[in-house]
Amino acid sequence: MKELSNSVAIVGVDESDEIGTLPQVSQLSLHLQAIHNAIDDAGLKISDIDGIFTAGQHSPVLLGEALGVTPRYVDGTTVGGCSFIMMVGHAVAALHHGLCDVAVISHGESGRSGTGVTRNRDTSLSGQFEMPYGFGGAPTYFGMITNRHMYEYGTTLENWADVAVSTRAWAGLNPKARFRDPITVQDVLDSRPMFYPFNLLNICVVTDAGGAVVLTRADRAKDCAKKPIYVRGAGEGTEHTLVTNMTDIPHSKATALSGSKAFEMAGVTHSDFDHIMLYDAFTSGPPMMLESLGFCKPGEGVTFFEDGKSTPGGSLPINTNGGGLSYTHSGMYGIFPIIEAVRQQRGECGDRQVPGVKLSLVNGMGGMLSAAGTIVLSHEK
Repeated sequence: MKELSNSVAIVGVDESDEIGTLPQVSQLSLHLQAIHNAIDDAGLKISDIDGIFTAGQHSPVLLGEALGVTPRYVDGTTVGGCSFIMMVGHAVAALHHGLCDVAVISHGESGRSGTGVTRNRDTSLSGQFEMPYGFGGAPTYFGMITNRHMYEYGTTLENWADVAVSTRAWAGLNPKARFRDPITVQDVLDSRPMFYPFNLLNICVVTDAGGAVVLTRADRAKDCAKKPIYVRGAGEGTEHTLVTNMTDIPHSKATALSGSKAFEMAGVTHSDFDHIMLYDAFTSGPPMMLESLGFCKPGEGVTFFEDGKSTPGGSLPINTNGGGLSYTHSGMYGIFPIIEAVRQQRGECGDRQVPGVKLSLVNGMGGMLSAAGTIVLSHEK
């Protein structure tokens, strides 16, 4: 994959017209709004799109029909919230080999309002073999994983609260964030208990939102409206379907695999990054992902969030849009860290802009640590 490094650039990104509580907006409309906005951001036309990538309820076929285009290439890989991060690597390969010329990765989900969502009988493996024994959704699964981390490494409730405080500090600088008021460690500890060790402020917001990313080959990218942001590296990994089949809780083998692939393709090491975007459905996620990616030893991920290291003005800015914890989280969050990384690399983030940023890492998990995607982005080749 090294030969594909810097061969493709992201040229357009944007969210849906609104994010938040939108019962009047269908999930398809969230997709279409985001795609139109991202295409405008790129200075291209809808008719230029010939590659469509999406995950979730709506297929790339439906998006093509709704957009009025007939794509030459489609990808509907669905492995959870990291699907969109994985798709960046897939789009790089497709564009490099001429399977399409302009690719759009799109997300639209009515996570809060449930618009157009119907309940189906659960025939999944987890529905058959885990939920009857007390698992009842993501907080219970991640709660178990997080409890194991606390048992193994002595991590504390205060450590997890540091993550929420850091992320909220960034959200305070993002006008689009759902929650912007500052919080303290004590606020997190005093918030409503949900599922141990999580209180309400340890868990992501739930919103309706759409997002889209537009990519094209580097030789064409220079003619687009905005500064091209090059995909220097991309990697993906999978491990298990059932959390009870994880081989080394709380270590994510999928994350480790995706990171090693992306770093090798980009030719970078951990110390090269000056901006990091991590999937944060729960406060324990970012520290665990830093550990699995090899930024530190197991149990030390929480140190990145101590003493303001990850906050505005800190030594390593993390989740600068306010993250899923405070900005937005529609259910499959992975498109939004990409959007933020691109905006940071362009220098478009106003009060939350990271000075002199050169290299961004985007990493996300899918399912219950079942899959992972990692990409490396830069405005420099």
